[in-house]
Amino acid sequence: MRLTAKSIPLTYAIGPGAREPALGKDGRVPVEAWTSADPYEYFMGRWSRLLAHEVVGYLQPEARRRWVDVGCGTGALSAAVVALAEPQSLIGVDPSEAYVAEARTRISDPRADFQLGDANRLPIADSCADEVAAGLVLNFVAEPVDALAEMRRVLTTGGRATAYVWDYADGMQMLRRFWDGAIGEDASAASLDEAARFPLCREGGLDLCFTDAGIREITADRIEIHTVFKGFDDYWNPFLSQQGPAPSYVATLTDDARDGLRERLRATLPTRPDGSIDLRARAWICQGIAR
Repeated sequence: MRLTAKSIPLTYAIGPGAREPALGKDGRVPVEAWTSADPYEYFMGRWSRLLAHEVVGYLQPEARRRWVDVGCGTGALSAAVVALAEPQSLIGVDPSEAYVAEARTRISDPRADFQLGDANRLPIADSCADEVAAGLVLNFVAEPVDALAEMRRVLTTGGRATAYVWDYADGMQMLRRFWDGAIGEDASAASLDEAARFPLCREGGLDLCFTDAGIREITADRIEIHTVFKGFDDYWNPFLSQQGPAPSYVATLTDDARDGLRERLRATLPTRPDGSIDLRARAWICQGIAR
């Protein structure tokens, strides 16, 4: 049986326990947009895709499974599933029209379908999926426990729910280095740091959500990749994209403040003799079974 879905355009918010964005240095509130596919790909998508391949390899799923990709974005996890997991079918759900359009463009496989929808109200029938995964999204969902309960709802008995998030507190060095530099220039940036605002994105955070959602046989682990930048510009320029918390903060800065942050980062990043910058990126992953 192939999954079917209907369109329900809704919007993600920030999860419980997360802090609301504070004022930027000039008094403006950063607008955390996730609306443009190309800037997102340059900023985070290239690393999301690399991580997604590691995730699918880690999961070692059986072939011919029916998949749902919750918060599919531009299709990083969906592409890895199609390429590596031999799915029977796949539905990607995301509230961003631009991201859904990009996923459809990138993944033309007839087994894959992409729909507008919200993680807390999936446009999917009960008990019709074998694998439901949420990649790098639960911290941006209004009620992550409710989203996991929705994932459990659409799973067959014995089906698997999986979620993973970047370790903002320490392991996602690309962002850790950025926020450490930003806070060094502007103490008020501390309240915008994902490590402070998203307590879900640290060791044990996902485990508690899975338990509260009624998912059983829970296992948790970490996955690491390397984010290698060709040079400083390859690291810095994506922060000018206005896609996500850090670039949205940069967009609020005056020219002088932006230049100061840029030069602080240039001086402190670990740069190889050839100019490249190799940073570790760690994600926490949790999986469990629907019973």
